[in-house]
Amino acid sequence: MLAPERRTRSDVIGALAIALAVIVAVTVVWLRSDARGTTSVTAESPLPPLSTSVLLPDILKQTWESPSADSTAPITVGNAVVTADGSDVIGRDPATGEEVWRYARNIPLCGAIGSWDRVVSVYQDNRGCSQVTSLIADTGARKDQRNSDADSAVSLSADGTYLISRGSERMELWRSDLVRTLEYGRVDAKVNPNKQPRTGCTLLDAASSANRVSVLERCPGEASNRLTVMNPAPKDAQEPEEYGSSILLDSEGARLLAVAGEKTAVYLPAANGTASRITIFDGTGNPIVDYPIEGAVTEGARTHADKASITWWTGSQTVNLRLSDLAPTWIVNGTSGPGSMVAGQMLIPVPGGIAAVSPSDGAVQRMIAVDRGETSTPIVLASAGETILEQRGDTLFALR
Repeated sequence: MLAPERRTRSDVIGALAIALAVIVAVTVVWLRSDARGTTSVTAESPLPPLSTSVLLPDILKQTWESPSADSTAPITVGNAVVTADGSDVIGRDPATGEEVWRYARNIPLCGAIGSWDRVVSVYQDNRGCSQVTSLIADTGARKDQRNSDADSAVSLSADGTYLISRGSERMELWRSDLVRTLEYGRVDAKVNPNKQPRTGCTLLDAASSANRVSVLERCPGEASNRLTVMNPAPKDAQEPEEYGSSILLDSEGARLLAVAGEKTAVYLPAANGTASRITIFDGTGNPIVDYPIEGAVTEGARTHADKASITWWTGSQTVNLRLSDLAPTWIVNGTSGPGSMVAGQMLIPVPGGIAAVSPSDGAVQRMIAVDRGETSTPIVLASAGETILEQRGDTLFALR
């Protein structure tokens, strides 16, 4: 029988050196990992279902407020209201504003948006606004993640099927599992060159539906803005499939308002004797009908869409765009923001309150008083059960 081997002093020192090297390697990986700089506190239990029976009072009073500089509209997903500010994405009880879950990183938040019954948060690292995480709205639990090249600032929009992350030079579309379906514009990793139709363009605006994604852009050497209409999910995500692309003459100051089905609505300002108008383009980017629009359009003009409506705020008017074909059907003057459907009524912010109007013709049915103090900030409305929410600049306000 062979005698067992005895460990020498050199063996022990070697083993300790290997163990120390492993510990150092693990520590370095952890120090450099995303997990080290992430705080994820999930809800102890899911939020209860929201009331589906909403009776709007004659007066709404503020119940709570919270900073939310990294959202552009109230985020109401599932049974939660979500605020996004600094590096924190926080799920709150709509009635009280109480924090029920929190997701935070040690890097800046580029933005957050609600889509697919989740909250999608986008953070900035050395590649731009590239680190993306989706969170289950009622608990804050992490669902899907992605990391890819992006611009240093992005605008987020969602249509229920796809989510757009658009910077000034690069745009991506993602589906619900955060898999990229399209990249457009600047491509740094040129593994397969010459797949983008144009280079060096500035992406001014974008909107999408399940069938189309449209981009308003300005390209080098072109005298005016260009409208490009594409497949939101081509066979190769790195190779855009264009249905049509053309230069819009005299389109300085144009706005891409919305995409619905295969149609795209664009605001074109007055130029060379032509009145300002909303032009509807078909699925190949060809104009099919013009609707004259009066009044100035301000820098803060914006579109708001929910499942039941699309409205555009010009800076002083709220214009309803019909879901089926984007035709403007009515206008309410003297407003403070776009509208939102709540309990079968279109609610539109106005100075001193909220106008409840008929969705069919825009007739004002009643006024609900809201004391906002002295404010001229554009307002975007939403609801969560019996709570009405207003995004005013960098702050979210809850009213009941």
